[in-house]
Formats: sequence, structure tokens, C-alpha cells
Amino acid sequence: MQRDLVIAARDGDSDAYSQLVRASFPRLYGVANLILRDADRAQDAVQDALVLAWKHVRSLRDPDAWDPWLRRLTVRACYKVAKKERRRTEVEQHVTLDAGTAVAHDHAAELAERDWVVGVLGSIDIDQRAVLVLHYYLDLPVREVANILDIPYGTAASRLHRGLEALRASMRGPGEADPDLVTRRAP
Repeated sequence: MQRDLVIAARDGDSDAYSQLVRASFPRLYGVANLILRDADRAQDAVQDALVLAWKHVRSLRDPDAWDPWLRRLTVRACYKVAKKERRRTEVEQHVTLDAGTAVAHDHAAELAERDWVVGVLGSIDIDQRAVLVLHYYLDLPVREVANILDIPYGTAASRLHRGLEALRASMRGPGEADPDLVTRRAP
């Protein structure tokens, strides 16, 4: 069924493409929201990916590669949105500091609206977060995660490891020792 829709979309059938989008959107949005930690930015990233997919659907040679191709476009769109946001934030901070005023930002209210796991995910680097989301949320093997992100397998594996370590550190909280590092002294 999906294969037929992809072939039809590749041939220019916008209705077939719409059906594919309706089936794929919830999963793509979930991935983008976990990576970007913001519903509006996630919506933007998925929309950018879907527009790009429509523009280039004719270049998709293997109709069975639709899902991995669309995931790759979505993750790349997330990186672009995050990069734009980072630049905008840096400019806003610079302008604010130059003006001599402080920006009142209620981080507690923001975190209260989010799920605990998403909050913890937000504390780690976007590269590590993308690997964690693709591996654990989409249940993709590390090799496929590496392909989607267009990075070597070893890089994906090390980002996964570092991301998990960062998550563990965030969950322990300040001042708590890593139980694996605590050693017992002999009496």
C-alpha cells in the first residue's frame, strides 16, 4: 500500500503524497519535538522536511526507502531550525546586554509545561539528543541512526554513549556521586 502511494507521489499524484504525509506526520512530529524541545519549532522543522520531500520525491529511487528518507530530511530540518534559533538567541542576548536590560524568562514555567523526560533531554547537546531520540524513540539500530545523520557508525555510538552519560548525570542531580565511581574503603 505505502509502496504504491510512494510510486504515485513520485509520478506527481498530490493526493497520494497527502496520504503519505498524514500517515507519517505524527511520528515525524514526535521526533522533531523531542529533538527541538519546542512544539512550534518542531512543527516548522517537519513542515520544512515535508516541503523538501515533495520537491524531491521524484528523485527517490526506491519506494521502500520512503520512511528512512523522510526521517533523514526531518532530522536535518531539525538541525537547521536549531541553528537558526541559536543564532537568533545569540543576537537577542547581545542586543539585550548592550541595552543594559535583563530579559525576564521564566524557566520554571517552561519546565512545568514539559514532561520530565523531555526536560532532561533538553539538557544535553543536540547531536547527542538526536542520536538518543532516533535510537530509543524510533527504536532504530545505531547503524541506521548513523546513516540518517550521515555520520560514521563510531561517531553515532560515541554520541549515544555520551548522551546516556549526560542523561544519567542530569537525573542524579547536583552533588550526588556516580554510584559506579564510588568505592568502598576497607576497614
